[in-house]
Formats: sequence, structure tokens, C-alpha cells
Amino acid sequence: MENKITKSLVIIGGGPAGLAAAVAAAENGLPAEDILILERDGRLGGILNQCIHNGFGLHTFKEELTGPEYAARFEERAKALHIPYKLGAMVLSISPEKVVTAVSREDGLFTVEAGAVILAMGCRERSRGALNIPGFRPAGVFSAGTAQRLVNMEGYMPGREVVILGSGDIGLIMARRMTLEGAKVHVVAELQPYSGGLKRNIVQCLDDFGIPLKLSHTVTEIHGKDRVTGVTISAVDDKLKPIPGTEEYYSCDTLLLSVGLIPENELTLGAGAPLSRVTNGPVVNESLETGVPGIFACGNVLHVHDLVDYVSEEAAQAGRAELERGEKAALDLFFVVADGVEFFPFRIGERGAVEPALVFFHIITHCRLLPSAPQRSLPEVPAHRQAASQEPEFPLRNRTYL
Repeated sequence: MENKITKSLVIIGGGPAGLAAAVAAAENGLPAEDILILERDGRLGGILNQCIHNGFGLHTFKEELTGPEYAARFEERAKALHIPYKLGAMVLSISPEKVVTAVSREDGLFTVEAGAVILAMGCRERSRGALNIPGFRPAGVFSAGTAQRLVNMEGYMPGREVVILGSGDIGLIMARRMTLEGAKVHVVAELQPYSGGLKRNIVQCLDDFGIPLKLSHTVTEIHGKDRVTGVTISAVDDKLKPIPGTEEYYSCDTLLLSVGLIPENELTLGAGAPLSRVTNGPVVNESLETGVPGIFACGNVLHVHDLVDYVSEEAAQAGRAELERGEKAALDLFFVVADGVEFFPFRIGERGAVEPALVFFHIITHCRLLPSAPQRSLPEVPAHRQAASQEPEFPLRNRTYL
């Protein structure tokens, strides 16, 4: 028998973004029983469960929390609101009609017909395969997040002699974590001439433990066949190419990679939502709605955030936007580009009033865009700013301009 469920709102992902979106939707009037969170892990909280260091919650809760403590705050609010959720539920696909197909041990294969879907799948780490580093594929090469889970949640040490490639926040934090667990971190190498992590993490995780940071350096060879025995690090030029003669060999048994995060958007593509070439996340409007009506995106699946507090804030906006989308569908967003560089953003409010609007756009050419609703009067563009050429009028309704 086919297992079908109907819900007003389905949230894919039970991490900080998914929990914040669910809580915001419930607190703003959507009945909790009409919401469903689908989480593939065995517990709510997402990546925060393995982030046992502090530094979370300074913006949201005005106090310093660890990752599990921050996640627990939202989990408690979700449970207090009696928001349903399914753990160990892997979402297989989302159709443009907002039919979610998932599988779990308890329910088998099931589908959820949703009135709206919020994508909150987070992001994943870039792997060694994206780096094209010469060498065999020995044991001992881990992404920094995988090593973090092994140490903090599974109780395993990846190695004792460590080199880290990439100075993102996860790499910096793992340099300190491995040191505290008794490993020797020889060096952190960074391809760019600047660190990709927060300044406080550079000070607290590297400087305080005497771990060197080599900027404009990268790993050019991994040594070892069955297990990593060492790596070669080389300086790079201004075009990020290795400089011959600058090679340094480091003996180690573990290489951790902290070389960037990628929004997890296979489900987004399957739903038919276009992705941005800049963020690798879905293209959304001011309500965080993707190119597929009724499907929203928030958190690291939209773009990678520096702080989880910003993830929660954005996700709460998505939760509220789902409730308001019926009203916002009647609003039109207009803008005029004059002289190729200046713009005057505004939109028509519900009662016909002109309201300021925040617009992100990319100027392709000299153009002037005019609305498709001539019955509504628009603010007059100053004469000295009007485009000299006579371009045709382009309707904006139901179109996306990138």
C-alpha cells in the first residue's frame, strides 16, 4: 500500500535552519500539525551536534553557547510547539508540484503532498577529488568536518601527525581540537594570501597553540600508498600556481582538508529551481522563494553563512514568508536602470503606496525597465537621469532577471 501524507508545510532538514523555519511558521499562525520536518540523521540539530566548541548564539541569544546547546534551544521550542518530525528520513526527490518522496526504516517509501516546501539541507564539504592533488589514495585523508565528527561524536582519532590544508573556520577549529586530543599539528596551509576563517579563530586556534599558518601555500603531493606518510607543500604565485623550488616535505599520517563548502542542492535541481552561478544555491526572490512557486530556501543551502545566528534569522524569515506568500503574490517589484549605473528601487504596496525595496541585480547592458501595469502611477524619474536611447518596454510580471 502506498503511504501518502498531506501537509501544509514540509521542511527538508532538521538542522538550525529547518528548526528555526518550523518554529517561525508555527509561532506566526500555521497549525503545528500541518508542519512536517524531515531529517535524515538520527537526531535533530544537524551539523551543530558535532560542533562542541563555543561561540554560537551571541547574536540570537546574547550569550555564548556550544553548538549542541544552540541546537537544543530551537529543538526545545519546536517540541514545545508540538511540531511533528521524522528522523532517519532520507528525501529522494521533490517534484515541481511539491510532492516530496522519502524513505525511512519505520515508514518505508512514502510521499508527502505539501502546500509549500522549505529547503534547509545545509551544505557539504569540497572533497579531495575537486583539488587534483597528485598521489595515490591512501588512508589518512579526511575532510575537516568528517574528522570533527569522528573525534567529537564517534570517539575516534583520525591520526597523530597532522597537516591541514585550508584555513576555513572548520580547519582552524580542528587544528585546535586535534592538538587538545594529543595530536601534533605541523602546519596549516592556505592557498590564498589571506585566511578564510574568522580572526578570532586564527588567534584562539592557531596563535594560542603555536601552530604555523602558511599563506599562499598548497599541498602539491600526497605521499604514501596504504597510509599517508607525508605531504609536500609548495608556495604559489599570484595566479595560484605552484612555484618550482619552494617545495617543503612534512612527515605526517593524516591530512585534513578544509577547502570550502558547497550548498547541498541536488534536490533543488530535481525540483526544477534554477541555481545561482555565484552562490551555487537557488535563485530566490525577496521572500526567499525559489523559481518554483511554493518552494523556499534558507540557510547554507541558499549560500554559505559565517555564523549560525544568521542562518536562524534567515530561516525564520522563510518560515514567515510561506504564510505571507498569498499576500505577497499580489505585489509587483519594479526598478529602473538609467545611465547604466544608477537605479531607483521601489515597489507598489498592498494599498497602492510606493514603498522602498532592496534589489540585488546585475547590469547586463544600457537599459530602462518599465512595469507592465500602466494603470499604476510610478515615481517620476528625474529628466537628467533618464536614458537617452529609446529602449522598448519590458514587462516584469512573472519574470526573473539575473
